[in-house]
Amino acid sequence: MTTSAQILPLVKDPERLENRLAEIPPEPGVYFMRDGSDRIIYIGKSRKLRSRVRSYFREGYTKSERIATMARQVTEIEFIVTDTEAEALALEANLIKQHQPYFNVLLKDDKKYPYVCITWSEDYPRIFITRKRQLGKEKDKFYGPYTDTGLLREILRISKRIFSLRQRPQPLFKDRPCLNYDMGRCPGVCQQLISPSEYRKTVQKVAMVFQGRTQELIDILSEQMHKAAEALNFESAARIRDQISGLKSLTADQKVSLPDDTVSRDAIALAADTQHACIQLFQIRAGQLVGRLAFVADAQAEPGAILQRVLEEHYQTADAVEIPTEILVQHELPDTEILADVLTQRKGRKVTIVAPQRQTKAELIEMVERNAQYELQRMQKLGDRNTQAMQDLADILDLPELPHRIEGYDISHIQGSNAVASQVVFIDGLPAKQNYRHYKIKNPTVTIGHSDDFASLAEVIQRRFRKYSEDSQLPRAGNPDWPDLIMIDGGKGQLSSVVAVLQEMNLLEDLRVVSLAKQREEIFLPGESQPLPTDAEQPGVQLLRRLRDEAHRFAVSFHRQQRSDKLKRSRLDEIPGLGHHRQKQLLGHFRSVDYIRQATPAQLAEVPGIGPRLAQEIYDYFHPA
Repeated sequence: MTTSAQILPLVKDPERLENRLAEIPPEPGVYFMRDGSDRIIYIGKSRKLRSRVRSYFREGYTKSERIATMARQVTEIEFIVTDTEAEALALEANLIKQHQPYFNVLLKDDKKYPYVCITWSEDYPRIFITRKRQLGKEKDKFYGPYTDTGLLREILRISKRIFSLRQRPQPLFKDRPCLNYDMGRCPGVCQQLISPSEYRKTVQKVAMVFQGRTQELIDILSEQMHKAAEALNFESAARIRDQISGLKSLTADQKVSLPDDTVSRDAIALAADTQHACIQLFQIRAGQLVGRLAFVADAQAEPGAILQRVLEEHYQTADAVEIPTEILVQHELPDTEILADVLTQRKGRKVTIVAPQRQTKAELIEMVERNAQYELQRMQKLGDRNTQAMQDLADILDLPELPHRIEGYDISHIQGSNAVASQVVFIDGLPAKQNYRHYKIKNPTVTIGHSDDFASLAEVIQRRFRKYSEDSQLPRAGNPDWPDLIMIDGGKGQLSSVVAVLQEMNLLEDLRVVSLAKQREEIFLPGESQPLPTDAEQPGVQLLRRLRDEAHRFAVSFHRQQRSDKLKRSRLDEIPGLGHHRQKQLLGHFRSVDYIRQATPAQLAEVPGIGPRLAQEIYDYFHPA
């Protein structure tokens, strides 16, 4: 049987290449490039699939070295036809996120920059700042990432002062609102003193600030103020006047000199070195700079392709009102027409994408590029320190290359109960939290009163690398999922247990594994009774210490979460007919077992899935006769 590894690249099999290209239709859609290991190495879109895919293999066609290298590795081409170019753009973005192809432009999950999240999926939406953009609920909306955390917090603080919003994440009292309600800062969300529809109207006004529509909001409020004054409702008019004054303070001294301040614009530019590209996107509305967003990507692709990827990602979840009518770009985009047509269709007005060459708009792009250059310099300084630490670690461990991907493992439990493990990943010396993993220990011998860290670590390593042991054809070297170094939190005993399981899986020769003992920050190698002669303060050891501390933190936080969930459910588990789903419903409604205990049967019956009969059983359980 012929394996995929034996299939020649298409460029070396002209007949098969021509036959495959002829099968691709001249319609809009998405195409996949696969290599000899059947991995997807590139995903693209086009309004005419056949022409675009054929261009990769055409003699004399100008391609970047990155794309030329990709084309030489392609052994198979697949495609998905879509009805419209908009569908192709959305499908491509989702597939790139799912498969993370090596030759695509991949935006880095940079935790430096925060987002604002509005939880529209909830009856009473929350507004908060977060560094984790998790699109778990479709209705929730993220704005950002913002470069100035201090300014962002100030905007949110002023917004909470201007508008009557929920001030606390959890109610302070069960049966009455807190002092914020009496002061007029909160509408009494905890006691539902305002309807969800009315509260959402207030939150929508705050959302307009983060959508760059502050002037539009001021115009709306000004009209409401005049109507209130005409109706002799002077108290309401004064309150709206104060809101307008607060909103104007947000945009003070942010004027950008442009000849036409009625057009909404975004301006995007990047600065790059051989490794990273720092991208800045300025949002300008009515001549005012209302937002400055930042993105980071690998710099191996062409600048225009990087800007295209950022814009597609940024506008994918944007509302129509957030899309500007003009986008200024530093470099020409590969698929300007597709992106412009899709954005025009979504906005309902023509959206133009231009690369200005002179006068005021070009000066604006130069300003954006200058800010991107400052951010790149800051990243380079941080990168130099990380490179020094990785080089020192490579010298300590005699590694052939700098350790690009390092994985750290730790175990957490209390005398064997709720035993869990963590896997944390550092890429180029920095935490890559999107690659972190939790494990619940399944070993039946690890129970309350009986812990076994050695067996637990062996179990986790076996589960982590099982797929490579079962399928020897899976690529290892060059695989982004394959670590250059594994660090175990512990001493010789913990290391020996991991080494033993890797030997059983025939993977020890392909994996470099060490342990770091806490007491003296000593590094142990497999089969060595003495630690390596190192200084606890040298850069390579400090890098391992940061990895170890992060693995410990991640394991402990997961253990606490598991223990807390178990404690919450322990008493509820004793109530007949109250399964796990209904327990979640109860806890989601009342927030704690104490509040459930205080609730009346009628209040309990208000919870979805809890009828009058079960509500009475729950009440009787907490109030025995």
